[in-house]
Amino acid sequence: MSQLDQVIAECVPLILAMGSGRCAVTMGGSRGKQTADERSDIDFRLFCDETVGKPYSAESPTWPAFCAAVERWRDMGVNIDYVWVRTVADIDAQLDSWLRGDLPKVDHVWTLWGYHFLTDIANQAVISDPDGLIAMWQARLTPYPVALQQAIFKKYAESLRYWRHDYHYRNKVARGDVVFLASITPRLINDIMQVLFALNQTYFVGDGNNLYYCEKFAVLPASFVTRVTDILYPTSHPDRFAHQYEQLGGLIDEVLGLIPA
Repeated sequence: MSQLDQVIAECVPLILAMGSGRCAVTMGGSRGKQTADERSDIDFRLFCDETVGKPYSAESPTWPAFCAAVERWRDMGVNIDYVWVRTVADIDAQLDSWLRGDLPKVDHVWTLWGYHFLTDIANQAVISDPDGLIAMWQARLTPYPVALQQAIFKKYAESLRYWRHDYHYRNKVARGDVVFLASITPRLINDIMQVLFALNQTYFVGDGNNLYYCEKFAVLPASFVTRVTDILYPTSHPDRFAHQYEQLGGLIDEVLGLIPA
């Protein structure tokens, strides 16, 4: 039995004890996306009709036992990022909202660009799901919804068009305003990523492995990965901020040109 199998064997019964009614236990994050490596932690998820006790509370009848198991495994070098407990009703409501194209932004301290609900649902490694909850939700994600695609185009293309010709941005480049440019550049790259994922009818993966996914896209500007890397880290160019601005502007124009009228 592998170490991961041992973790699952110990932790899943403790996790299932936290929920009642229909329950599913999965792994999300890089393990759900099948991009895990030796640095990846274990992100457990519990989906249930109702919770037993108060999740994440020392007063809960179930939470302390699971936390003790997490700490034992951490002492052995296995990082378990606890478990995210969520109700079926909450998932159903959020799924309805996203598929309508509402794009509700949910900020969490552990993600730079907000939590992307559909990606999380689409990429779950199922451990226990006797009622088929995950399969039911994932079935709603195929085909990629047109309403969602159009909403993403509207939101992020609008941002790209605004900043592409904003005179404040040009002035910051001329002044070499490092703090501003260090903020706006990844913001615009994220906007580009959002558009490209939608163009390729792929749910945005969040903060990690963006370029890994982009390499597989059918609709993509030429030399995209190399260009993005050069834009984000323009250290080799003598006039690096002007070069960064010029290269990013050109990439924005190309990506906007890919959006269907």
